[in-house]
Amino acid sequence: MSPRILPAVDGSDVFSFQDYGALLQLVSNSIVAAAALGIVGGLIGVFVMQRDMAFAVHGVSELSFAGAAAALLFGGSVVAGSLLGAVAAALVIGALGARARDRNSVVGVLMPFGLGLGILFLSLYDGRSANRFSLLTGQIVSVSSPDLGWLIAISAIVFAGLLVVWNPLRFDSLDPQAAEARGVPTRRISILFMLLLGLIVAVAVHIIGALLVMALLVTPAAAAMRVSQGPLAVPLLSALFGFVSAVGGILLAIAGTLPVSPYITTISFAIWGVCRLVSWRRERVVRTDEGRQPLRRAPA
Repeated sequence: MSPRILPAVDGSDVFSFQDYGALLQLVSNSIVAAAALGIVGGLIGVFVMQRDMAFAVHGVSELSFAGAAAALLFGGSVVAGSLLGAVAAALVIGALGARARDRNSVVGVLMPFGLGLGILFLSLYDGRSANRFSLLTGQIVSVSSPDLGWLIAISAIVFAGLLVVWNPLRFDSLDPQAAEARGVPTRRISILFMLLLGLIVAVAVHIIGALLVMALLVTPAAAAMRVSQGPLAVPLLSALFGFVSAVGGILLAIAGTLPVSPYITTISFAIWGVCRLVSWRRERVVRTDEGRQPLRRAPA
């Protein structure tokens, strides 16, 4: 009996640019939504990193997934369902998790609960399997024209909210004790930030899926912080990295047969890797220069 020969993976199985222009028009809504998500997600990701809340992002996304799955099962608006789930999780985390230890424990409880509910709702759903899959890993054509309006409006609200509270939020993120001593309403700022985070997570679930939202809400900011420390340069770089990851991932996914999420996450990780390498090289040069400097003798 001859051994079974597995078919080799051909390049055309991953990329095919045939009829690329026509396909580009079909996903124009997704491109616009991804651009908005990349920019706003990159900006809010800076505060996520400064406040050490990357774990909270994943917790909010699980409840957003549960809300979207419930809406899918009961025939409601998936955008509204994911929005309600994300906002509910964000408010619970913001109200109960003032300290990092409390916040992580709350997130640790919410994550399996939200994921379990989402899986339950999807198992009861009898519709297209692509709808189920898109909630977890994203789908390139999942953004309809009505959904696009909601996603852009939500992104604009988050962007405006960040601009309004930027200075007190930054103060509270970098030095919460000093901010509270100076009269900054740190608890209200924390709850408001979690609300904004919940809104943008609901947008991210429709672009990249609930399992991989950190690729656009954490990784771009982490990459920007590796190569810059400036108060203006970091958010601008983070927004740029988020935009390139989101839009670039969709542009590649148009020509591919894979879901959009692997392309977005790969670009985001590649940017982080390059920034990490640049940071490492810079630190190595600084250490080398410090080692070459002659020791100064103390005056006699």
